[in-house]
Amino acid sequence: MLDGQNLERLYLSRIVSGVMNWGVWGHDLSAKAMLTLIKESIELGITSFDHADIYGHYTTEETFGKALKTQPSLRSEMQIVTKCGIKLTTPNRPNNKIKSYELSAGYIVKSVEQSLRNLNTDYIDLLLIHRPSPLMNPFEIEEAFDLLRKVGKVKHFGVSNFTPTQFDMLNWHFPLVTNQVEASILNTTPFFDGTFDQCLKHNIRPMIWSPLAGGKIFKENSETAKAVRKVTVRLAEKHDCDLDQVLLAFLLKHPAKLRPIVGTVKVERLKNAVEALDIDLTTEEWFELLEAGRGMEVA
Repeated sequence: MLDGQNLERLYLSRIVSGVMNWGVWGHDLSAKAMLTLIKESIELGITSFDHADIYGHYTTEETFGKALKTQPSLRSEMQIVTKCGIKLTTPNRPNNKIKSYELSAGYIVKSVEQSLRNLNTDYIDLLLIHRPSPLMNPFEIEEAFDLLRKVGKVKHFGVSNFTPTQFDMLNWHFPLVTNQVEASILNTTPFFDGTFDQCLKHNIRPMIWSPLAGGKIFKENSETAKAVRKVTVRLAEKHDCDLDQVLLAFLLKHPAKLRPIVGTVKVERLKNAVEALDIDLTTEEWFELLEAGRGMEVA
């Protein structure tokens, strides 16, 4: 099995735009508003857009595709990431009787073909298995991935929310280029459970969802949130930046070159995220944040 370093390198912008809340699950943007946000993101250097087939109860991809159809030249300036494998119970999928995972070869191929139609594109830059299933058969997934790559419908493949052992199992069958996982100052598990070590081993770039912990740091009054805010405020003053930039800089410092997915639709916050790339926390500052987030010093 080929390691990530032996594959054609997938380019993703260091900050990725997450579209989960662009549609009816959040801001319910029109195709016209999405087009404006796409163009503004690209101008900032955010060229990668993170989708999933289920977002907006299976509707957000289609609205994004309608936006792209009005200015198809933008497709060559972006990387489209999407995911499949979760079956939601929703009126838009009346045959789904229970929330479940489906990772058969036929289902994966069918999902990709639907995403291609929805997104108004001929290819997906990166396809992710959205969540691991207890019933997943790596031979089935390999069959689907191999077919999709051969016909040019998907360029690169990865996973989301996989443990290191699950990643290894599938990577042995088919080369993967990323694992999209949750990580933040309030969820440092991937720093310690082997996830990021594995990414360094295979020279792949992990994608990070909920990099700001869903705003809990700014909203909650738990002792942990208070401790994190105290350190973050001090470091923001020292580095002359905003609080969210400090928290992104915490992730960006890791040598695995994490790709935070930022879910905002506000251009000023997107700009903030890009500017966080220039914030260089010292090692001690990084450990101050880590200690606040974990509630204890390192051993």
